[in-house]
Amino acid sequence: MNEALSASSANKKAAAPKKRGLFARIALFFRQVLSELKKVQRPTRQELGQMFVTVIVFVVAIMVFVALLDAAFGRLTLWIFG
Repeated sequence: MNEALSASSANKKAAAPKKRGLFARIALFFRQVLSELKKVQRPTRQELGQMFVTVIVFVVAIMVFVALLDAAFGRLTLWIFG
């Protein structure tokens, strides 16, 4: 029984990959980052313009909504507390 457990743990140790050092892990991280960045598809000038306009319109719409809420709560506060 004890031999089976020790053989099993020995197989796990043999199958485990060698642990990399700190600088090797950092280098691996940067290699993986660069590899992923090569896969990125950048938008065309037209797509970038469309996204910019979409963001600006959304921000303006939220600003108007918040301004209307602020005005409504301001009037409600003045009406309640006079």
